[in-house]
Amino acid sequence: MSESGKITDAHRSRAAVIYVRQSTLAQVERNTESTARQYDLAARARQLGWPPHQVRVVDGDLGVSGSVTGQRDAFEGMVAEVALGQVGIILALEVSRLARDNAAWYRLLDLAGVCDTLVADADGLYHPGLFNDRLVLGMKGLMSEAELHVLRARLEGGIKNKAARGELRRGLPAGLVWGEGDGEICFHPDEAVTGVIAAVFEQFAICGSVRATWLWLRGQGLRWPLQHAVYLHGRPGEITWAEPSYHAVHNTLTHPAYAGAYVYGRTKDERYLGAGGALRTRRRKLPRDQWEVLITGHHQGFTDWDTYLANQQRIGANIRPQARQPGTGAVREGCALLQGLATCGACGRKLAVFYRGPAKSVPNYYCQGPGDLVDGRGTRHMNTGGQAIDAAVAGAFLAALAPAALQACLIAAQQLEDGHDTALQQWRRQAEQARYNAARAERRYRAVDPDNRLVARGLETEWEQALREHADAETELARRQAARPKGLSGQERAAILALGDDLDSVWDAPTTTDKDRKQLLRTLLDEVNITLRRDDPDPHAGLVLRWKGGAISELTVPLRRPQPKIRTSEDTIDLIRRLAAHYPDATIAGILNRQHRTTARGLSFTASRVASLRTHWHIPCHQPGASQDEGELLNVTQAARELKIAPSTLLRWLNDGFVAGEQITPGAPWQIRLTSQLRGMLTDDTPDGWLALHYASRALGVSRQTVLQKVKRGELRAVLTRTGRRKGLRIEIPRPQNSLF
Repeated sequence: MSESGKITDAHRSRAAVIYVRQSTLAQVERNTESTARQYDLAARARQLGWPPHQVRVVDGDLGVSGSVTGQRDAFEGMVAEVALGQVGIILALEVSRLARDNAAWYRLLDLAGVCDTLVADADGLYHPGLFNDRLVLGMKGLMSEAELHVLRARLEGGIKNKAARGELRRGLPAGLVWGEGDGEICFHPDEAVTGVIAAVFEQFAICGSVRATWLWLRGQGLRWPLQHAVYLHGRPGEITWAEPSYHAVHNTLTHPAYAGAYVYGRTKDERYLGAGGALRTRRRKLPRDQWEVLITGHHQGFTDWDTYLANQQRIGANIRPQARQPGTGAVREGCALLQGLATCGACGRKLAVFYRGPAKSVPNYYCQGPGDLVDGRGTRHMNTGGQAIDAAVAGAFLAALAPAALQACLIAAQQLEDGHDTALQQWRRQAEQARYNAARAERRYRAVDPDNRLVARGLETEWEQALREHADAETELARRQAARPKGLSGQERAAILALGDDLDSVWDAPTTTDKDRKQLLRTLLDEVNITLRRDDPDPHAGLVLRWKGGAISELTVPLRRPQPKIRTSEDTIDLIRRLAAHYPDATIAGILNRQHRTTARGLSFTASRVASLRTHWHIPCHQPGASQDEGELLNVTQAARELKIAPSTLLRWLNDGFVAGEQITPGAPWQIRLTSQLRGMLTDDTPDGWLALHYASRALGVSRQTVLQKVKRGELRAVLTRTGRRKGLRIEIPRPQNSLF
């Protein structure tokens, strides 16, 4: 079928899409002729009968590779329009412009065949719904992907072959530059750059920690070089100076190029499905045994390869160790000397550390093993104080160190002087660099035409800034030279040697920090295994010390016998539980003190101590004003106020038994429940026929006590008159029964 026969009016009623793409931004910039040819396909669409307003150019994927899936937004949008039946024809200069990935290519062909969309390139016009055309398009897509694979394989083969010889030029870290020869790597010509890099390796050998080295750089006020680019012919790029960062120091200590090694293939790109199903790429660092190229001794480095391997092992050991993983972790500032060294004698896990005491100065070791939860409670698998154990291990360490004490003191004194000299030398280089920058800024200023004030003003400002930086650098250099400690005299060296015979004084000196002590312990000890034997007749901790080199020694540290727990008596707690329902904490404290009760430590009760006990035993506090079903429960004062009588009168009636009261415990306040019956016993006027006590006793012919007992037993009715001159107890005298009938 001819091209004109494949095109119908239905195709022309839909859009003609011109797909324009270049694989990289460099191709977009350089291959302008190819890009122009792709844009010219719009004229071919008009020749095929599409009106100009129906012709649309899709160029959103310029600079994006056709082999990348999920990152070509313009291509995905075009495929969506094809699926919606909005595209009549797709024009591309060649099939490789559309896709170099068979998955994306065949997805487009399937949709185009179903939705009756044509595909055209420089060779012809095709209908994906026709078998022959689909066969040709499939072959073109397969060859396009194969072409990319072959080109990539050739390029990667050449790159790897050159890298295997150590001649492939790639970016170098600050302090190293490419030389004139093939694969030649040299030190940076600026001594200030190489000086600070060398200082990092020297200080790490002393500190043994990346963070400690970084803090030393910041403490000395040293600047860090940043190399932004590398010019052609191996010339070093521009160097700028900034504050040293932890990552910069870490990358310096872990980069193999600084150890004189040429490496290639330290990372690997992996593809994975991200959020929403998008295909993404991530870069993973490979272990050393999987690097594609590793040539040791390739060039001169700041350290040798064996030292580099030892540094990597030391950095890895500084990472916080897992339960059964090797490594002691980085030395920290806490007072637990066996941090990172102590292990559990029962399960072999690393012991964790926590601190207690007012100033958090008492170390404790505990095991994070399977005993963290016992019967649902947080009981430690192993938990012990650390002061006695630390003292025993320190004593064994000092005893083992005694033969080498003299040499250790001499080395420490020499390292102190070397550390100051290294920092001072780097400051001299920085001052020299600032002097050069000021001179260069002056030359640039004097070389400009004075009448060109626009340029002269900017150069003058730069010169002034360089002069200020030079003055600051010289001032700081002079200050540090004046503050540099003097070398040790013969008398001072003799004093140090004398201290070598008394390591205990050095160990306990205020200037020796806990961090220093832990660092010293790690020079000789690999592990301290702790086993607790609390159930033995003499409770003790068994220590197994594993020394560097494999030697093993054992120590025994006595443990304190467990003391019985101090607790408040159960009857006192039960009494507080009953009192808390009726009284506040202050009242409860007074009741307990009147009963001569004390706390677990023999102290008298206060409101705060009662509240503390309630909180510990989960006893709810008193809620004032809570109403009861049988009436409100009040103390004597509150009840007298409600009944409108004097408290003394109510107490007298309470003692006589006319009013019922409640007392939870001896010494507790009386409480009266205001029931309707109690309120009915009180009246303002004396009812007719009710007599006072002495008249009632005469009328009944019995004593007063007998009358009162009958009232209490309920045999006689009585009311309490609370007003008037005749207030008091009034008793109803039964009328005599007429027995005549």
